[in-house]
Formats: sequence, structure tokens, C-alpha cells
Amino acid sequence: MATPHPTGHPGYSETLPREAESAAVARRLVRTALAAWGLEEHIDDAMVVITELVSNAVDHGRLASIRVVVTRPAEHWVRLGVVDRSRALPMMRTDSNGDQIRGRGLVLVDSLTERWGTDLHQWGKQVWGELKCEPAR
Repeated sequence: MATPHPTGHPGYSETLPREAESAAVARRLVRTALAAWGLEEHIDDAMVVITELVSNAVDHGRLASIRVVVTRPAEHWVRLGVVDRSRALPMMRTDSNGDQIRGRGLVLVDSLTERWGTDLHQWGKQVWGELKCEPAR
């Protein structure tokens, strides 16, 4: 069940199993949050971003769960993040390694967000991307 963040800027977060199927749950959480904030026109990009972030955490995390976080750090920004218990930094791959289909998700994150990054913690990290969003008029 999604837990709304009760203070500060509105936010949503959910702890999910570290498995590929969690991307679908993360997309629903993102869709719900952006619709609640009147930011429907940004849902498609946000769902691609969260899918890639979840995929990275599934591939590189250490423990059995991840945490998906959707927040509004400021009025015109939405931050999509995935927390995992690994301190390994994500690497953006720009090589064109022939037939390899995986490994270039951060290139998509980089192209769809205004900025993205990694916050390291003693216990792991959060990889995030921020979309600049204006509510529909």
C-alpha cells in the first residue's frame, strides 16, 4: 500500500520486493502521485524513468527489497527515486556494445530528466531523477 508523506511537500513511497515485477507497482505509484498533483502530462516520461531506476536497483541491489519514492521537492519539480542497500554507484553506459539490450537505462533517465544523481548513505543509496513539471492550465 502506498504511504503518503504527511509533512512538507506531498510525497508517496512504497517498499517493494527487489524483483522485476515491482516496476509495474512503481509505475502505478508514479501515475497516482502525478495525477493527484495535476501533472498528468508528465506521467509517460515519469513512468519510463521509474522503470529504469527500479530495473537498476533490481540488478544491482543487495537485499530483498527496494523503496520507491515520489516527491515534490519544490513547486515545479518531481523527484523519482529508488532506494537500495548497495553502495555501488550506477554507471551511465554510452557504448554501443552491439546486440546488448540492457545496460543503457541511465541514458534514458538522463534524456528524460532535468537532472539525476545518487545520494550515498552509510547503508546504501538512492538513485533519483527530477522532472521539471508545470501543472496543466
